[in-house]
This record gives sequence, structure tokens and C-alpha cells, in this order.
Amino acid sequence: MKFVDEAWIKIRSGNGGPGCVSFRREKFVAKGGPDGGDGGKGGDVIIQASENRRTLYRFRYNTIVKAENGQPGEGSLRSGRKGEDITLEVPPGTLVFNADTKELIHDFSSENEIFVVARGGRGGKGNKFFTTSTNRSPRFAQPGEEGEEFNLFLELKLLADVGIIGFPNAGKSTLISRISAAKPKIADYPFTTLVPNIGVVDPGFGEPFVAADIPGIIEGAHDGIGLGHRFLKHVERTRFLVHLIDASVLDENDLLYQFNAINNELRLFNPGLAEKKQIIVLNKIDLTDASEKARLFKEKIGDKRIFEISAATGKGVDQLVKFIGQVLKRDDK
Repeated sequence: MKFVDEAWIKIRSGNGGPGCVSFRREKFVAKGGPDGGDGGKGGDVIIQASENRRTLYRFRYNTIVKAENGQPGEGSLRSGRKGEDITLEVPPGTLVFNADTKELIHDFSSENEIFVVARGGRGGKGNKFFTTSTNRSPRFAQPGEEGEEFNLFLELKLLADVGIIGFPNAGKSTLISRISAAKPKIADYPFTTLVPNIGVVDPGFGEPFVAADIPGIIEGAHDGIGLGHRFLKHVERTRFLVHLIDASVLDENDLLYQFNAINNELRLFNPGLAEKKQIIVLNKIDLTDASEKARLFKEKIGDKRIFEISAATGKGVDQLVKFIGQVLKRDDK
């Protein structure tokens, strides 16, 4: 299963069924009168946010979606059957745009949210409906209304409480595997993580929170360098950020390079991202010279709250998780 966070689809709701022109034909009834039934309504196209969906992968090949047409009306005042609706399931966090006008149609920001994106056409009225005192035998009926057709662009932005950002090999995947049940691929080469990993974290009190490691953000990511331009948008919905820095590779001649480079990419992609609340975390503190470089970094950056951890050994991780839980709890009040 690939992580697909964008998709283009064409949808069409069902046409309404035509009304029926019919007259009663009964033995011993000389003038039975009109009895044409109405056509059935066309099926709707419905989109629902489902916790069972994690990506937009199913739309990669299923790009045309059409609901059923309503059935024609019949004699004896029988209405046509309603066209069957079709429901598309998307992950929570999906935005639905009109692909032609770029207009945002709906933002699925919560689970089980339902939105009718294209309504089926109304069924036409049968000739019985048009009977009046001056026209007792109408010989016409309405055609059904046509359904709606749209080209849609679907964009997924992950819903997570905490986004873990940092350069490749900062230890984001190791940290999320340490604090949650997520099992991302981990290796010592750039861009090991090709998709965001999501984990549910229990801080030991209050509500669990959802954390996501955001891969591939490097210098120039906003401009298409590396993989970060694909994933920067997933930072937008997080409540705050854990800025993870590999303390073992800090350059003593430019201690703030990693920190400033990442924040600059956030700012260039969306100025509001750089204003999000951040927790600075210096990782790999167990490695040679990392502690001394961490001390110099903290002196350089000033009085910000900074955590020192080793995601590999677990040192300092429990205190970090507890602090994140406290911040989220305060924000919920």
C-alpha cells in the first residue's frame, strides 16, 4: 500500500428517471383517466471520512465514479425506483476541491463526517400529476433532471496533534517508534522514511495524543528539492511541533544551522508554519561529543526550553512525552 495524499477523480450523480404517460385501462371503466407514475430520483455521490482509510490510494486507479440513475415511472401510479447512492470513503483530514475552479468544496476535519458532493437529479412527474379540471387527460410527462458532474481534486493533510520535524537522520522515526507502537523503517542513510509515520502516544495521564514524523524536509524543500515539498503540507494541521536536532553533528562554527534551515523552509512554504509552537529536542545525546555540543547550542539559542534525549536508548524520552502531554492538556482547557 503506497502513501498517496493527492488524487484527481471525476464524479457524476445519477439522472432522475422520466415520468410515465399512461392511462387506466380497466374492464367496464370507459374513461379510466391518467395513471402515469413519477420517475425515481438519481443516486447521490457521498463522501465520508472513515478511520479505516489512511491514504487516497484507492482513487489512484478508480478515477471515474458514477451513481445509479433513477428508474422510469410506470402505469398504475407506480413510481420508478430511486437510483442507488455511492459512498466514497476518505481519510480524516482530506480536503475536496473543485479541480476546475480550485474552490474548496469541503474539509473533512473529523471522523465519520459525511458530505453529499453531487446530488442526484429529481425524477420527472408522471402525467397523473398534471391532471387539472380543464385538462383531464394530459398526454405528457416530465423528463428526469440530469445529475451533477464535477472534476474533483482530493488532498490529504494528516490530522496529528504533534508533528516531528528535522533533517534526515535526526532520529524522527526512532523517536516515534520509541514513544508509540508505530514500526517505521529505520536505517542510517538519507530519506529512509518516504512516508509520514503516525503513532498514538499515551503520556500516562489525560488523553493519548497522535504524533507524526514528517520526512524529507531539507534546505530547498519548499522549492521541490528532496522529498519535503510533498510533506510540508502535513505540518499545517498539527497543534505544535517537536523540532528534533541531531546533537552529534552540530557544527560548532554554525550551531543554529539545522534549526534555522528547517524553520526557514517552514516559513517559505507557509509563513504561519514558522509561528507554530515548537519544542526543541536535541537527540543522540549518548554519542561522543554530543553533550558538549548540546551545551553550546543551548547557550547560543538563549532561554528556550530544550530537551536532551537519546531516542535509541530512551534517555530523557519519558520526560519529553510527559511535557508534551501537559502542553496539550493546557491547550485543551
